[in-house]
Amino acid sequence: MAQLPPTLPRCSDSHHERRVAEGLLMFCRVRAPCPHPQKSSWTRLSLDPELLPTRPPSLSAHPGMAATLALNHSSVSEFIFVGFSTFPPHLLPIFFLLFLLMYLFTLLGNLLIMATVWSERSLHTPMYLFLCALSISEIFYTLTITPRLLADLLSSRRTIAFAACASQMFFSFTFGFAHSFLLTVMGYDRYVAICHPLRYSVLMSPHGCTCLVTWSWAGGLVQGMVVTTAIFHLTFCGPNKIQHFGCHVPPLLKLACGTDVPIVALCVGLMCITVLLGCFLLILLSYTLIVATILKIPSAEGRHKAFSTCASHLIVVIVHYGFASIIYLKPKGLHSQESKTLMAITYTVLTPFLSPIIFSLRNKELKTAMKKTFLSKLYSSSI
Repeated sequence: MAQLPPTLPRCSDSHHERRVAEGLLMFCRVRAPCPHPQKSSWTRLSLDPELLPTRPPSLSAHPGMAATLALNHSSVSEFIFVGFSTFPPHLLPIFFLLFLLMYLFTLLGNLLIMATVWSERSLHTPMYLFLCALSISEIFYTLTITPRLLADLLSSRRTIAFAACASQMFFSFTFGFAHSFLLTVMGYDRYVAICHPLRYSVLMSPHGCTCLVTWSWAGGLVQGMVVTTAIFHLTFCGPNKIQHFGCHVPPLLKLACGTDVPIVALCVGLMCITVLLGCFLLILLSYTLIVATILKIPSAEGRHKAFSTCASHLIVVIVHYGFASIIYLKPKGLHSQESKTLMAITYTVLTPFLSPIIFSLRNKELKTAMKKTFLSKLYSSSI
């Protein structure tokens, strides 16, 4: 095979080498070896300060990229509960002990009601079935909010993750609305029992009672899902301090940003007010018809007996909607953060605490069954 001739250097190559050498000489000066014996004879390179750059190159991103990064960094991953952090520190252990006792009594009272109804066959009626369902909703409602509240009272870090906040709102609205639906169903039960006693066994059959309880829970589930989805599809891009001790709708709406916040706030508010007001009007209608029927009973003893069957339910309805109206219908801007927190406690802690007390003390059948079931067992075990 023939050998190729060696490649000759091109003019362009030597020109390129000369330009590179000139560039290096612009940055460096080659100093000749110093004849002095104390100095090193090595050739040294020194940088010329005049030729050094005065500032480093800019590493800032493109304006569009910077805006995107700012948006990503402003997204909220957790919230901070303000709640009781504004109170003096020496009051927090007192609040903790008080709320803990109320919480334990709420659980114990509702479990006692459920155990009494379960063990006493004379209480296997629609009214006490609804009462058991109401006790279950109160237990789960308090489990959603109160344990977290108790933990935050003794902690200096009152943060909650974004997903955990959404879960708390979902379950609190689900059990809260189920509670309102069950109170409405119990009012209808008392209306049928007093105004249409001959048709009671037909209208309030076991299948009908099961459907009413199921629809109450399903209605609460739908309400909780709709409200939670609407709130947590908003953008939270900035402050993350919730002026409450739980994931409540109005404080979260104040933290949201975007043009759709007023629309979501209006829709959620209208939906909640419509459902709660509708339940209240149905209960009011039931008791209007009940009172009209009771007034037609000739004997005072008969009127008293008829009214005593629905007195406990009526008191619970008044307490439930009374505290709710204090919280949601109070004038804005006239209360401090501490007073708002204490008013919210009346609905989330005090109302579930009072409910089993009212049903236990005002319901003669339930009170008698509790004494028969538990006091007799305690007395027999002590002997």
